[in-house]
Amino acid sequence: MFKNLDPLLHSQVRLAIMTILLNLKSAEFSFLLANIETTKGNLSFQIAKLKKAHYIHIKKSFRNNYPLTILQITETGIIAYERYMETISDYFNKSQQKLLN
Repeated sequence: MFKNLDPLLHSQVRLAIMTILLNLKSAEFSFLLANIETTKGNLSFQIAKLKKAHYIHIKKSFRNNYPLTILQITETGIIAYERYMETISDYFNKSQQKLLN
């Protein structure tokens, strides 16, 4: 039996955001934009979805009179990411088992 994948994380951009934040704990919007192939508008849209689910926390401030947005993964986000990775690994393991049988 296959478990359901978290639809929120089953998106290339959102999964990339979460993967970066999991490893760095926090990152600036500009860093994410430079490391994820997407537009500013799409990145903002995907970030809003993760924030609404409480997977990330957003801190807005200014640096040298320019807006600064820092994103941080939450405990809820870490748990969701780990579950997602376990579930996707389970899919691969079951796939390999069927190939061997």
